[in-house]
Amino acid sequence: MSRRNVLAAKRWRLEMRSRILHGMRLFFVERGFVEVQTPVRTPAPAPERHIDAVRSEDRYLQTSPELYMKRLLAAGYDKIFQICPVFRRGERGRRHHPEFTLLEWYRLGADYEALKADCRDLLQAVCAYVGRFPRFSYGVHLLSVLPPWEHWTVRDIFLERAGWDPFQSYDADRFTEDLVEKIEPALGFPAPAFLSDYPPEEAALARLRRHRDVTVAERFELYWAGIELANGFSELTDRREQENRFQECLARRREEGRDVYPWPQRFLESLDDLEAAAGIALGVDRLVMLLTDASSMDEVTAFEPEHEP
Repeated sequence: MSRRNVLAAKRWRLEMRSRILHGMRLFFVERGFVEVQTPVRTPAPAPERHIDAVRSEDRYLQTSPELYMKRLLAAGYDKIFQICPVFRRGERGRRHHPEFTLLEWYRLGADYEALKADCRDLLQAVCAYVGRFPRFSYGVHLLSVLPPWEHWTVRDIFLERAGWDPFQSYDADRFTEDLVEKIEPALGFPAPAFLSDYPPEEAALARLRRHRDVTVAERFELYWAGIELANGFSELTDRREQENRFQECLARRREEGRDVYPWPQRFLESLDDLEAAAGIALGVDRLVMLLTDASSMDEVTAFEPEHEP
């Protein structure tokens, strides 16, 4: 198929993508959120062990607008959202591109439970706006945006489906392998599902709390049809604790021979002015995949990342 025909074949999905983005913006604006725009290039990305930033001269392309958006929260902005491109080195697959689109939103004075409510309302509103309410087909599955949505804790689902407790004997490699192979593929059928309360080692920027006999991170991920759509958490606002976590992460990256990023001093200083807050990132391309019955991100983006203009 010629390049012209490839682009032409994508037209209806790209038009649907446009409607989905418009529906997202309507949802947040109608609820009093302010749309913001932050720098795409940053001198200091958030240190995360498994996310590698792309260099751009003396800066890095953003892996997420998170640090800038939390600085806005610290300045008193109470409800903000942004839809923007982000960049991560070495990510390529059906559900991964080195350049993709994130929707991020943040609430001041809230926790991760408020974000879960936002997710339910947002997906229902967007599905209705683009004609995928209350049910639609995705491959061989009939999906529904209607409740009930499943709620799992990480501990419970690992005990049931992987046969071990990651809080009692945490193993990073085993955790990732079992999550990807034994847990994620079955989550979110027919309605979306929440997976909540992660081990502390799996949450670089999330608040911790005691739950029963263990410490958990107030983090959740949203799944639909086995696809991870969103990652949200109650924000860690303790500056000293955040500094310690960043130092540990940078030390691990140094040991593994990965880039060690500059220290995000301005962000850390802003935590002195930030009280309770919550934030979340949702993968726009993956949601478009679901709502257009696409099997890969290539089908819902006009140009694949490696293509020349």
